[in-house]
Parts: sequence; structure tokens; C-alpha cells
Amino acid sequence: MLNRRNLLSLGAAGLATAAAMPALAQEAQNGVEVADMTLGNPDAPVTLIEYASFTCPHCARFHSDVMPQLKAEYVDTGMINFVYREVYFDRPGLWAAMLARCGGEMRYFAIADMIYEKQREWNVPSQGGAVIANNLRTIGRAAGLGEAEMEACLSDGDMAQAMVAHYEKNMAEYEIRGTPGLVINGTVHGNMSFEQLKEQLDAQLES
Repeated sequence: MLNRRNLLSLGAAGLATAAAMPALAQEAQNGVEVADMTLGNPDAPVTLIEYASFTCPHCARFHSDVMPQLKAEYVDTGMINFVYREVYFDRPGLWAAMLARCGGEMRYFAIADMIYEKQREWNVPSQGGAVIANNLRTIGRAAGLGEAEMEACLSDGDMAQAMVAHYEKNMAEYEIRGTPGLVINGTVHGNMSFEQLKEQLDAQLES
């Protein structure tokens, strides 16, 4: 996992070559506020927090294999509050998170789904940072983001710093050993199948 200095170092691609974005309110850093992204019922008796990285293959599988059922059975029905927390193992993971946030709260999860779905196409380390950044821009265009909109996002260094500070605060809250990391009503779990996750959620809902 990279430290703050390495995450924010511009490198060959430069953060401005990637794709950045605005965020929501929760924590201020350099006058910029960042929030966890949420779905479902904030007043639900069960809160599920997912810690995930856009460059993590296991996270991509979780979002393709588990998330659709989780959303249909527990999130859309208002049974749980789902909180998504970004983890940055590397600069491309930070750039992807910035791109997802560029669409604002309403489009965040739709863009995130596209990033995960095309993970093997855009995140090819051997191609170098500049190519990865351009690959992310292609996803942004497909999601309906305009060039000027992406430029405004990607040039926001204060946002990048605020996102890294928010990530560091989140990682300090629970002892997350890998991604996806799942926290159900304060108890930390590792990656799970939908059946395993359903068992845990139902136990909490019945207690």
C-alpha cells in the first residue's frame, strides 16, 4: 500500500492526466469535503461497510457476483445501509476513484460499476500511467462525462489530497487486512460469497 506522498506524486502520467472528481460532504481537507458513498436506508438496523479498491480483482468479482443480489435483496428494499469506502493501493486506484466521483453522488455507483466491469482493460500496469489515465477517460466518456467536466475534476489537486486524507482516516477505523473488506455493524469480515454474506446479514437483522 502506498503512502500519502507516493499516492499524490504526479509521476509520468501526472494526476492531471488521470481523471479527478468532486465529492460530497463529511470531512474537510484544504477546504474540500469528501464523503463515503452510500446506498439503501441510512436508518436501517444493519450497516454494511465495504472497503474496496478499483484495482483489486477480488473487488471486481465481488461487484459482479455479489453486489447485484445484495442490492436487490437488501439495499433496494431498505433493509440495510450500504457504505462504500475507497481503498488506494496505487495511483491508478486513486485516479479511478476520482473518475467515479466526477459524476457526483447520483452517478457514482453507475460509473464505479463500469470501472470494475472493464478493470482488465483499463488497468494494465505494463502500459504505463499515461495510457491507464487515458483508458479511464474513455470510461468517463462512455459514462456521459464531458471533456471539460473531466478536466475540471482531474486538475483538482486539493480534491486528491482530501480523498487520500479521508482514506487514511477510514483505514484507521477498522483493521482491514485485505480487499474487499466487509464490516457488518462494527464487526470486520473478509471477502464472502453472497450466501455467506446473506447468513451474516440475516443474523443481524433477526437479533
